Amino acid sequence: MARIVVDASVVVQWFLEEPHSNSARRLRDDYVADDIDLDAPAVLPFEVLNAVRFGAGFRAGELSRVVDMLGRFGIPLHHLEGPFAEVVADLTDTSRLTVYDASYMGLAKVLGVPVYTADEAMIRAKPEGVRVLHVREYPGAERVG
Repeated sequence: MARIVVDASVVVQWFLEEPHSNSARRLRDDYVADDIDLDAPAVLPFEVLNAVRFGAGFRAGELSRVVDMLGRFGIPLHHLEGPFAEVVADLTDTSRLTVYDASYMGLAKVLGVPVYTADEAMIRAKPEGVRVLHVREYPGAERVG
């Protein structure tokens, strides 16, 4: 089964209508159907909530529903420690990425899997040893790898 690191810019599109929401939701549906595995750094829920709160103006009740849904999705969240922390620190230094962006890329590098994003800055960074793909390129579970 294919394994993917998913970043907040993709998960936000599960809740909001944005240019590549169809691709993001196809990825989500493949995960829910157990056709792919997802992983993310522990910062993911905070970034998603921040984006829907300040980007879309979600209020307390709506935020609570997003938190509940994220919990029910059960995406494994990785804490910043060990080799993962070392890779993130190196990426922030060599690629000039924010720690937040580097956490997604660092996790992908440590796990040896691609990271899907809608963040153009992450795609342009092209750090060595990390396969960064735009969510619009998500082909469906049968072709990930």
